[in-house]
Amino acid sequence: MIPFSPPRIDDKVIAEVTAALQSGWITTGPRTKLFEKKITEYCGCKTTVAVNSWTMGMQVILDWWGIGEGDEVIIPAYTYCASANVIVHSGAKPVMVDLNSEDFNLNVEKVREAITPRTKAIMAVDISGFPADYDLLMKLINEPEIKSQFQGSNDLQNQLGRILLLSDSAHSFGALMNGKRSGSLADISSFSFHAVKNLTTAEGGALCFQLPEDFDHEAIYRNMCIKILHGQSKDALAKTQKGNWKYDVEEPGFKCNMTDLQAAIGLVELERYGENLARRKEIFHRYANAFKSDSWAIEPAFESESKTSSYHLYLLRIKDVTEEQRDAIIQEIFEYDVSVNVHFQPLPLLTAYKKRGYKMEDYPEAYAKYANEISLPVYFDLTDEQVDTVIDAVRKSVKKVMG
Repeated sequence: MIPFSPPRIDDKVIAEVTAALQSGWITTGPRTKLFEKKITEYCGCKTTVAVNSWTMGMQVILDWWGIGEGDEVIIPAYTYCASANVIVHSGAKPVMVDLNSEDFNLNVEKVREAITPRTKAIMAVDISGFPADYDLLMKLINEPEIKSQFQGSNDLQNQLGRILLLSDSAHSFGALMNGKRSGSLADISSFSFHAVKNLTTAEGGALCFQLPEDFDHEAIYRNMCIKILHGQSKDALAKTQKGNWKYDVEEPGFKCNMTDLQAAIGLVELERYGENLARRKEIFHRYANAFKSDSWAIEPAFESESKTSSYHLYLLRIKDVTEEQRDAIIQEIFEYDVSVNVHFQPLPLLTAYKKRGYKMEDYPEAYAKYANEISLPVYFDLTDEQVDTVIDAVRKSVKKVMG
């Protein structure tokens, strides 16, 4: 069976995790701090805070920014539920918008229509690793008419003086836009290092900050380290210093710090991330070159003049099929011992958001993309022969279902 997206766990990773175990320091410590610095250097952002998941990282950001009851955060209707769940848990309202016709990213003009005086943030999502239109979004939220209706409710919001631009970068570590890497494209970006991601720490994530120059990013880093550890003024590493046991709890914070065991995996993965991206790019192009001759294939956008994907997910679409036919094709592909997936079920299809009044018919582009999408395997250890097996399985399955 060709799996969908197994992590790359080899002797180098095992050796580094073993070294972390043998060091006697397994929670947040020197490896985590080094990992944060390496991410900052790689992404070109101003500071980075490692966390235990994308979800808790973004939850902390919404809390820190003071987003809560009565506020609105704009997101695409086509994303994983985590993007919306954190907004619900903050007490704010997710405001969903439809997608572009040419890719899977949120439509900036739909964002414009959705902005109200209650809008505190826009969370763009880099579906499959292809960056959203951050240049257009930043231009939009800086328009005088849009800025004039912004109503800040605390010092941070008033200091920014406009809608906060967040990046759900769960898929896009290593992606490029106008020569800048993901992590430096929005005010704040949140990465996921879950087991299926390009760069994994088993579970984990990172917050990258790129706020305007008048924000003190060193102070933000210190504040975040407190917030992610129950509001405690010192972490375990700091308390190991002689006579440094006493600490304060400055606020009722969260518990979502990254451990050195996770960071150990991440340091190895980051060191060799270039070869990982290069292999994923080869696989993407192998799929693209194969399917361009098939009249039923709609190939995903993954490279343009201004953007380069992180090559996380290859979102193949099948022209002129129903959702039921797509599902039948997927079932046939599995019969060839090839694992595929669908990314994602749009939020209005999910019971949790149906119950909140969201209707799929309000987002026709999101549904159209979901209904005929099949995600193909992409990972470092996938061989050319296996890629060809996937291609063959897809072609045979489409032919069997569609004739």
